[in-house]
Amino acid sequence: MSIETAAVKPAQAGNGWEPNILAFCCNWCSYAGADLAGVSRFQYPPTVKILRIMCSSRVEPAFILKALKEGADGVLVAGCHIGDCHYIDGNKNAEIRINNTKKALVKLGLDKRLRLEWISASEGLRFSEVIKDFTEEIKKLGENPVKHKIEPQIPSRASEGRRHVCSDGIRGFPLPKGNRDADERRFNASANKSAVNVQGSE
Repeated sequence: MSIETAAVKPAQAGNGWEPNILAFCCNWCSYAGADLAGVSRFQYPPTVKILRIMCSSRVEPAFILKALKEGADGVLVAGCHIGDCHYIDGNKNAEIRINNTKKALVKLGLDKRLRLEWISASEGLRFSEVIKDFTEEIKKLGENPVKHKIEPQIPSRASEGRRHVCSDGIRGFPLPKGNRDADERRFNASANKSAVNVQGSE
């Protein structure tokens, strides 16, 4: 089965698996909301890794596709509420871009793994609730099927010295041969085409 048509299988109960979620948070609102959640001791699952950006409109489709390709189980984009953007219309542009990206991800079966939320600097509780809800949603979907297809193989001690520069210019371990190589080529071709389509529709 190809990456484009891979079914998302639910996680098995009791296997101890926790999602790996990447959150793009705008500097002026949602990142401050995340900080407030911490200061206020609002509890939320440690499943999210926060990446601060200056504006939600800074998140390009290629960033989202790259995150999913690299094994993120979910991607959250959080910005200011409509009308409160520090850059006037940045969040409106982000909304259009994310909606178009979700449409492109439907073809890959990954559209439910992308979420857009508006969180202000004063909404620490809302931030924690969004993370809890998204984590539960991703748990129902199960692990990202892409990472099982194309993630680099962990080498044995005997092969630790055989590192090389991968095709994307990042130093790492050799990719497994056979079906995984073919899956990666198909995913890259589909992802690049989707990114071009999304950029052209903005």
